[in-house]
Amino acid sequence: MARPPVGLYIHVPFCVSLCPYCDFVVVAGAAARGPANRLGALAAALRTELGLRGDALDATFGAPGWAGRPALDTVYLGGGTPTLLPAAEIGAILAVVRERFGVAADAEITIEANPGPDERGDASALAAAGINRISFGAQSLAAAELRRLGRRHRPADVANALAIARAGGIRSINLDLLYDIPNGSFATWTESLEAALALEPDHLSLYALTLDDPDAEGLTGPAGDHLPTTRGARQWRDRAIPEQDEDRAAAQYLHAVDRLAASGWHGYEISNWARPGHESRHNLAYWERRPVEAVGPGGHAFDGATRRWNAAHLGRYIEALSPSTGAEPHLPPGGSDTLDHGDAAAETAILGLRTDRGLPCSAAAEPPLDAAFDWGIDNRLLVVDERERIVLTTRGRLLSNELFRRLI
Repeated sequence: MARPPVGLYIHVPFCVSLCPYCDFVVVAGAAARGPANRLGALAAALRTELGLRGDALDATFGAPGWAGRPALDTVYLGGGTPTLLPAAEIGAILAVVRERFGVAADAEITIEANPGPDERGDASALAAAGINRISFGAQSLAAAELRRLGRRHRPADVANALAIARAGGIRSINLDLLYDIPNGSFATWTESLEAALALEPDHLSLYALTLDDPDAEGLTGPAGDHLPTTRGARQWRDRAIPEQDEDRAAAQYLHAVDRLAASGWHGYEISNWARPGHESRHNLAYWERRPVEAVGPGGHAFDGATRRWNAAHLGRYIEALSPSTGAEPHLPPGGSDTLDHGDAAAETAILGLRTDRGLPCSAAAEPPLDAAFDWGIDNRLLVVDERERIVLTTRGRLLSNELFRRLI
């Protein structure tokens, strides 16, 4: 059954340059910088889509503030590098969000940024626009690894970005870090993690570098939610994959689990740790399968029953919402998928197990998922904790994909 959104995701696809490992919907070059950039066109299209999505929600659930239509608890501007948009454009987008969706007084409003001085945005202006959480794509604090990944910033830029964000009034700061970097080492990972902790962020997201092939997976067609992989990126990945190592990745992850637990960090999800009170409310909405609206190229929405996405192509997105012919704006191309009972049950189990809350024991008794739960318990990937909930063990977090494949 469809429900009104508790969160909103806004995708801003621009980056100064493309990182060869990245599969997000990203557009670089002249569209992102210079006299022919499309920042203003994208911002205008986003405002129009917000209005059209708001109209649809009004018709189904009533205006924001009615009993059946709560104000948003979270807003997340992701990318790409949303901080390439001028702060005034971000403020104008958020003004439309407040008008058409309603935003709770204590809502979490996040923006993603790169740490480089020409990409991080103006922290004070962002805070004045309503941003209260920022997520920096640090990826590593080792200079050689940053060069290996094709990143533009240096380790010192991460420290500077965090300090400036604090001084500018951003009250919650996340750092993204990658492990299993090609030709990386355990020692470099531990040093990078220590350097990150020394900066005293509020949240850490630690991800194993995955090098997928969205073209082979059929995700890059006209209605696809991914862009085709460039030839250069494909060549980089072909060289990088043999330089990754599963055993090294496991050791790096286990070290992080122990080191962060010893320092009082809350490992509330497989890849996410927070200081108390700084868990990402937006991401928790996804893991709890709560409804989230989405706008922008490649944006994914969920209303509790159906998953919907916008196609990734920037030009077709802007043309739909700002037609060059003078026609009326219309929703951009994309697709949708309504989950049946079995798919929804499997998704609920997988997303629930990603978090430290886990699942109620009753979930393990429901066929056909019960066999997978039995396998997980027998192989020490799952355990029933003192709350009588089923949770992943640390071994289970490492091998979660083995379990999740059995749940699908």
